[in-house]
Amino acid sequence: MKQIIFNNNKNIVSGKIKEYRKKKKITQGELAARMQTLGVNIDQQAISRIEKNSRQVTDYELACFCRCLDITPDMLLSNFSKYFD
Repeated sequence: MKQIIFNNNKNIVSGKIKEYRKKKKITQGELAARMQTLGVNIDQQAISRIEKNSRQVTDYELACFCRCLDITPDMLLSNFSKYFD
């Protein structure tokens, strides 16, 4: 499978996912469990890789992260514009 990288990042939401997860006082394992209740096949190790920016995030995963963390996609993508400044 071809690796897709943007500005040396596998995803641009890693820091925001970690930030909002910690604000909500949710562990990686708890977040994975919440994601699984929405039908996303993800475990704690995958959450860790996402937060370390070593795993890509799919569109449906991004939507489910927002639902699990009670945030909007704009909140997760708020740092995106820094790549163009």
